[in-house]
Amino acid sequence: MGLTTLCYLEQDGKYLMLHRVKKKVDVNKDKWIGVGGHFEEGESPEECLLREVKEETGLTLTSWKFRGLVTFLSDQWEPEYMCLYTADGFEGEMIPCNEGTLEWIDKEKVLELNLWEGDRIFFYLMNTGRPFFSLKLQYCGNTLTSAVLDGKELELFDVLTEDGKPTGLVRERTLVHRYGDPHATAHVWVVRRNEKGEAELLLQKRSADKDSFPGCYDISAAGHVQAGDSCLNTAVRELQEELGIAADSGKLRFVGIHTGKIETEFYGQPFRNFEISNVYLYEEPVAEEALTLQEAEVESVRFMSIAQIRKGMADGTIQNCLFEDEINLLENCLAEQKDKNPAKSS
Repeated sequence: MGLTTLCYLEQDGKYLMLHRVKKKVDVNKDKWIGVGGHFEEGESPEECLLREVKEETGLTLTSWKFRGLVTFLSDQWEPEYMCLYTADGFEGEMIPCNEGTLEWIDKEKVLELNLWEGDRIFFYLMNTGRPFFSLKLQYCGNTLTSAVLDGKELELFDVLTEDGKPTGLVRERTLVHRYGDPHATAHVWVVRRNEKGEAELLLQKRSADKDSFPGCYDISAAGHVQAGDSCLNTAVRELQEELGIAADSGKLRFVGIHTGKIETEFYGQPFRNFEISNVYLYEEPVAEEALTLQEAEVESVRFMSIAQIRKGMADGTIQNCLFEDEINLLENCLAEQKDKNPAKSS
């Protein structure tokens, strides 16, 4: 297990970044990172920190903070523990670095650089004031395959093009919503016909503790597609987890693809959602009282006709995060079905 330090020096709202462009053979080639390196025998983390910063920048640190412990796992290099620091006090004159080019970068622009995806996670944690964290990052080649923060698995999504094709990039959920990256979701609408033959949709009320749209009425069941997974698998899983409905995939009727974009803010943080959703109908009999709701996700559920949903969205009596064009898609699909099967629908 390798032992290293990495430090980001801070000054005037900027980080000192090292662009690794000088070595021909370098696992970090062309990436932007901080300054640091491997422990020498007998060194403490702080001794390694001070030595590496001095060697690579010519600066002597006078004030620093231990921000986190990062565990790296990879199929291409040995496992590594990295002690992560920031430093806001230093003295001396900066010298050229034989590892790459040193440059002061505005903190707001650092995430625009060519970074390792895992580095983006700990930059986000540092920039949002997380005092200390333990982060485990696993890579297959250059692709991030797992991220665990303080023992909790983080969600990773495949980043898509605007027309829904995979880019090959995998990114953590919070950052996907920070950047507004296109990503896949699955929407499942539970539908029934009332005594008048009108289609009624099951709406779920999101938990008050949700990180986005708390307390809003939403799709019956929906979820993000995890990296490497499929929309249909996600739809089946979300129905089970959120509502307790154990559905065979053959019972889900695909009705189309919906693209939704939202830019807003939650808890003082920007939220940019660009989801490309496979939309499904579940038309098997469902009794509200028989559902098992996922407490952390769903506060309650209720059936409403499409006319009621439209009215509530228009006059603001239903706090919601629904898309009107998706309701249109469902209404058209259900109307076509009723026309084809008038006796069954009446």
